[in-house]
Amino acid sequence: MAEDFPEDKYDFKPTPAQRSFAEQLLHAAGASYYFTNPVMGQKPPAGEDPKRDQYKTKADIVAFVKKSVADGAAAIQSKGEKGLTTEVVYFAHQKARVLDMAYGLIEHSGEHYGQLVVYYRLAGLVPPESRPKK
Repeated sequence: MAEDFPEDKYDFKPTPAQRSFAEQLLHAAGASYYFTNPVMGQKPPAGEDPKRDQYKTKADIVAFVKKSVADGAAAIQSKGEKGLTTEVVYFAHQKARVLDMAYGLIEHSGEHYGQLVVYYRLAGLVPPESRPKK
């Protein structure tokens, strides 16, 4: 979706109070580091969302989304199948199994996918997964 959505609509918001399409992508991609960092033995990010002014173009955002997905996959792969049941500390005094954290990340991503589908429809576009297959 990050690659498909027109760049001239990246700052589209359904209402002024909501995140823009670009901000939705940045939030979803940035949130993955609350999983990736602890799994890799690092501290979670300090801020909640990457700021739009740090990612000025569609290409910047697409690259960040792709890196986030790749980093998450690498974190899972680094643990191996047996490592998925190990516990890691993800917030002060809170532990979770790697597998449970990964599931939470997938669920969170799904929520934002659903929101982005609405952004497509409100912008008069058909989301990629809803297009007829050739």
